[in-house]
Amino acid sequence: MDFESQSAAAHFCCASQLGVLNRKCTAIFSFVPEPQVRYRFAQLPFGPLGWFMRVLGFLVLCLVMGLPCFASPACKVEVVFQRPPKAAGHLVEILRKAEAGDRTAQFQAGLAFETGAGAEQDYPEAVKWYRKAANLGYLPAQNNLGGMYLRGLGLAQDDSEALRWYLRAAGEGYLAAENNVGFMNAAGRGAPANDQEAVHWYQRAADKGYAPAQSNLGFMYAQGRGVPVDANQAVEWYRKAVVQNYAPAEYKLGLLYFEGTIVQQDFPEALRWLHKAATHGSASAENEIAYAYEHGKGVGQNYLEAEKWYRLAAEHGLPEARKNLAVLATREARTAHGATDEYSLPASELGMQGEGFTTGQKPR
Repeated sequence: MDFESQSAAAHFCCASQLGVLNRKCTAIFSFVPEPQVRYRFAQLPFGPLGWFMRVLGFLVLCLVMGLPCFASPACKVEVVFQRPPKAAGHLVEILRKAEAGDRTAQFQAGLAFETGAGAEQDYPEAVKWYRKAANLGYLPAQNNLGGMYLRGLGLAQDDSEALRWYLRAAGEGYLAAENNVGFMNAAGRGAPANDQEAVHWYQRAADKGYAPAQSNLGFMYAQGRGVPVDANQAVEWYRKAVVQNYAPAEYKLGLLYFEGTIVQQDFPEALRWLHKAATHGSASAENEIAYAYEHGKGVGQNYLEAEKWYRLAAEHGLPEARKNLAVLATREARTAHGATDEYSLPASELGMQGEGFTTGQKPR
C-alpha cells in the first residue's frame, strides 16, 4: 500500500527575543510531501473502511530574517494533511503487518500514533514506528522522524539529528525532505545558517514542481536571501505554486501586491489572491482581508465585513484575529477617549501565519 500519497506538514512560527514575529518571515516546512498552510486533520476512525484524512485549514514555518529566533528551537508547530491516504484496514491489522516488518505499515502506525487519528496519541510510540520504517529505508518515515526530532516529540529535541534524517531522505530525491533541508539551512538549525545552501535545496525541489519549495524560493527572491532581490523571479515562483492551489503562495503573492514594496501596489490584485488563499483555508488571508475592510485598503471601509473576516480567521485558529476582533469592537470607544495604544494587525505584521504574539507597532 503506497502511503507516499499521504501529505502532512509541520508548521513553525518562531518568535524573536522580544516575542514579536517578523513580518518578513515565511517559509514552508514539509512533514510529509506537499503540505498546505493551516490545514488541520479531522479525528478520523480506523474502521473497516479505513482512513479518510481531509484538509480543513491553512500553514508554515517562519524564517525570521536575521533574528536570533532562527537559531532557536522555540517554534510553534502544527501537523496537517493535504490529501487523503489510501484506505487501510483496522489498526490491529496494521500493527500486525508492522510487527512483521512491513515498512509501509510501520509508517502508517507511526502516523496514527502521532496524529491520534485511529489510535490514542502517543509520540514515543510514533517515533518507534517511524524509526523502524526509516531504518528500512522508507523515505517518508525518514522525513517524519526528522520532524519529530526537530519538534522534540516523543524524544529529546535535536536539530542535528533532524537534519541528518532530512538529508538521508533528500539524498534519495524525496521532495519534502529537500524542502526541509532548505529550511534547516535558512534557519540555521542543525548547521550554520547558509542562505545560498537553502536556495540550492529549495531550487532542487522547486524544479521538480514541488509547490512548498516553489513558494519558499519565491520568498527568498522577494527578500534577497541567498540571491539578489528579484521581483520577477519572486512572482514567477509564487505563480508556479499557485497553479497547484497552494494557499501559502497565494497568500504571499497577495501580500506582494498589497504591500507594493518590490512590485507595483495593486489592491484589487492583492485581494484577488488573498480571497483565493482564504478559499483554500488560509486563516492569515482571512485576517488580511478583514484588515483591508477595517482600514479601507482597496475596499470601502466596512466594520461589519471586517468583523466577519476576523471572526472566520479566529474560528480557524488564528490567535491574532481574536485580538483584532476585540480591538474592532472597542475602536469607537477608544477613539472617543483619544486612546491610540491598540491596533488591529494584519497577518503580515506577524509573519505568514500570524501565529504567536501581538506587537505594539502600528499597522502599515
